[in-house]
Amino acid sequence: MPNQLTGLHHLTAITSSAPRIFHFMSSILGLHLIKKTVNQDDVRTYHLYFTDDMGTPGTDITFFDFPGIQKAQHGNNEIARTSFRVPSDDALNYWINRFDEQRVRHDAITELFGAKILPFHDFDGQQYQLISDEHNHGIPAGTPWRHSPVPPEFAIGGLGPEYITTDHHEELISIMTDLLGFEKVAKDGQYTLLELNHGGHGAQVIIDYQRLIPAAYQGFGGVHHLAFRTDDRDSLQYWIKKIGGAGLDASGFVDRFYFASEYFRPIPELLFEIATDGQGFLLDETYEQAGVHLELPPFLEDQRAAIERNLVPFNTEPQSTEKL
Repeated sequence: MPNQLTGLHHLTAITSSAPRIFHFMSSILGLHLIKKTVNQDDVRTYHLYFTDDMGTPGTDITFFDFPGIQKAQHGNNEIARTSFRVPSDDALNYWINRFDEQRVRHDAITELFGAKILPFHDFDGQQYQLISDEHNHGIPAGTPWRHSPVPPEFAIGGLGPEYITTDHHEELISIMTDLLGFEKVAKDGQYTLLELNHGGHGAQVIIDYQRLIPAAYQGFGGVHHLAFRTDDRDSLQYWIKKIGGAGLDASGFVDRFYFASEYFRPIPELLFEIATDGQGFLLDETYEQAGVHLELPPFLEDQRAAIERNLVPFNTEPQSTEKL
């Protein structure tokens, strides 16, 4: 059907250190830094995009490094855990060994909704998991970065189910099913699995119903927002009108150059985005130079000198390609 949301587009989180998150995402997780730019709403802040080899929508995790921000407190009403897809159950065993060698804190392999998962954390306490695609269906995984230190048979292929912890359980599920088009496909205790258009792991959100934990507050080590895919600017305009008609707090049309967006709050504490598949991240640089130099959209280029003065430069040349 036209104008449907087609899956996860990207997730944006907050880090305490742009250089350290570059090392973690690139040299440990094996993701491609395809764009090194700035937060267009706060140009003192890097915006780093880590993706599959070519920057396919649905494979992006991005990071801000807001100056002076406090550490996040995990709790209620937050996008709490980010999933990355790996090809198989056996890949999770590879990652346990890799995490141990790289001194990455992780838990044991467990299972939820029929898929094996491996929770882990970064240096900020950001919460992640790997999820096995062994029994998955729907949206194909991306293509592993060709210079990744991780062998392709074990490599991360994109975003998987994103966890939202909330005590606005019924309200949030109603908005996601009745307004955004998710289907409620399974329930397991406190967890409810929602999915877009039979898209599998690349189109899922897990609602974690909590009533007694403290409220979350945003900071480094936490998630800023979650974005869903729509095809193009025409379909984005459909969603802008639909979300406006629902009376939700929304931004209206935002041009991010590499894609276009609308931001909105399904409940006051959460920020969602609808983003187009867009022009892509190689619009303004070659594959070989992607992520190496600071790139700015045309509407910020005349501010380059001032922007660069307020950023701490760091080297984003691809690091070790040793495969463990």
